[in-house]
Amino acid sequence: KEKLTWSDRMPGYAANFGLILFMIMLTFSAVFGVIVYRITTAAALSFSTNETTRSNVRVTVTATAVIINLVVILILDEIYGAVAKWLTEIEVPKTEKTFEERLILKAFLLKFVNSYAPIFYVAFFKGRFVGRPGHYVYVFDGYRMEECAPGGCLMELCIQLSIIMLGKQLIQNNLFEIGIPKLKKLFRKLKDERTEPKETDTNQSKDPQQWDLDYILEPFTGLTPEYMEMIIQFGFVTLFVASFPLAPLFALLNNIIEVRLDAKKFVTELRRPDTVRAKDIGIWYNILSGIGKLSVIINAFVIAVTSDFIPRLMYQYAYSQNGTMHGFINHTLSYFNVSHLKAGTQPENSPFAQDVLFCRFKDYREPPWSQNQYEFSKQYWAVLSARLAFVILFQNLVMFLSVLVDWMIPDIPKDISEQIKKEKSVLVDFFLKEEHEKLKLIESFITRDKEKQKSGTKGKRIRAASFCQFNRSQKGHFTSFSSRHTEV
Repeated sequence: KEKLTWSDRMPGYAANFGLILFMIMLTFSAVFGVIVYRITTAAALSFSTNETTRSNVRVTVTATAVIINLVVILILDEIYGAVAKWLTEIEVPKTEKTFEERLILKAFLLKFVNSYAPIFYVAFFKGRFVGRPGHYVYVFDGYRMEECAPGGCLMELCIQLSIIMLGKQLIQNNLFEIGIPKLKKLFRKLKDERTEPKETDTNQSKDPQQWDLDYILEPFTGLTPEYMEMIIQFGFVTLFVASFPLAPLFALLNNIIEVRLDAKKFVTELRRPDTVRAKDIGIWYNILSGIGKLSVIINAFVIAVTSDFIPRLMYQYAYSQNGTMHGFINHTLSYFNVSHLKAGTQPENSPFAQDVLFCRFKDYREPPWSQNQYEFSKQYWAVLSARLAFVILFQNLVMFLSVLVDWMIPDIPKDISEQIKKEKSVLVDFFLKEEHEKLKLIESFITRDKEKQKSGTKGKRIRAASFCQFNRSQKGHFTSFSSRHTEV
C-alpha cells in the first residue's frame, strides 16, 4: 500500500541509465578492440616471408576476427541478461506486467547492440574513413584504418553475418538450451545428495517417486528467453537480408531443429510451467513491428551505400558512351601523383621496371592537375545524391506496399471471421432463449401469485359473508326468544 515517490525511484533510474550506457560503450569497445586486432594482424602478416601467408592476409584476418566477435557476443549476451534483470529489480515496478515489459526492453536493447554492432561496422563504417593516398587516417602511429576489398565490403558483410548468425544459433540457441539445464539439474542433484542426511531405511532401495524426479528438474523461468532468440533471429533475417539472401533458409532449418529441442527441454529438463492467461504476445509485437520498419531503412542503405548498385546504374545511364558497363572500373578510380607522398611513406622497392608517376585509387576525386586537386569531384556528389534518392524512394515504396498488403489481406481469414460470426449469433440466440425462458418463468410466477391473491380475497369475502349471515341469524333468534319471553 505504500507508494514510492520520485525521490525513492531516482537512484534506481540513475543506476539504470548509467549502467546501460556503460554496457553499450563496453560493446563498442569490444568492436573497436577487434578492429585494432584486424589492423595489427593484417600489418604483421603483410611482412611475413611466406608468400602464401601474404596472399591470404585478408581471408585469415576476416575469419579470425569474426570468430572473436562471435565469442565476445556469446559471453556478453549472458552477462547482459543477468544485468538487465538486476536493473529491473532495483526499479521496483508496480506490477508483474510492468516488470516483464521493462526487463524485455532492457535485455533487447543490450542484446540488439551486442549482436549487430560488428555487422553495422562492416556494413556502414568500414572503409568510409580511410582517407586518400598522401593523407591517410591512422589509428596508432604507423597503423592505417582498414579498407574494404577492391570489390567492396558486401562480400565481407555476407561472411560476417553468416558466421555470427549460424554460430549464435548453433551454440547459444541449441547447445546451451540443452546443455545448461542438464548441468544445472546435475548440480542440483549433487547438492541435494550432499545436504540431505543419509538414511538407512529400506525406502531408498525403492524407485524414486515422480515428485522427487520433478523436483530435480530446473524451474521454469518464463518464455522471455525463447522470444528473445526468435526476435534476434528475426533481426538477422530481415535487417541484412540484402547482403545474405540465404539467411531465411538457415533460420527455417534452425527453427525446425529447435522445435524438437525445445519440446525435449520442456518435457525432460524443466518443471511444469504455471499457466498464465494472456491476451496477445504483449510488447513483443511492438518490437517486431519496429524491427520490420527498421529493416526497410537498413536494407535500403545496404543496397545504396555498401554495394555498387547505384554507381553502376549511374555510370550506365549517365556516363557510359554506349550504355554498357565497359569502362566502369576505370571511371571509379582517381589519379594520384606519387611525388605528393609524405616523406617516409614511399614504397622502398617498386615491382615495376620504370618509374611510376601516377597511381590509381578507388574514389571520386579531382586529379592532381586540377585546380582543386584531390577534392571530391562532381561524380562523387552525383552518386551520393542518387544514393540518398534511392533510399528515400525505396523506403516509401516498401512502406506503401506493406500498407497495401496489410489492407488487402485481413488479419483474420474470411472463413474464420464467418465462423466467429456464426458462433456469436448462436451465442446470442442461446442467451435470448435463456432470457425468454426466464421471462416466461417470471410471468408464470406472477400469474400464480395473482391467482393466489384472487383466491385469497374470494375466500375472505365468503368467510366474511358467512360471518355476517351467522350474526344476522343469531340476532333474529335472540329477538324471537326475547319476544317469546315478553309474551310469556
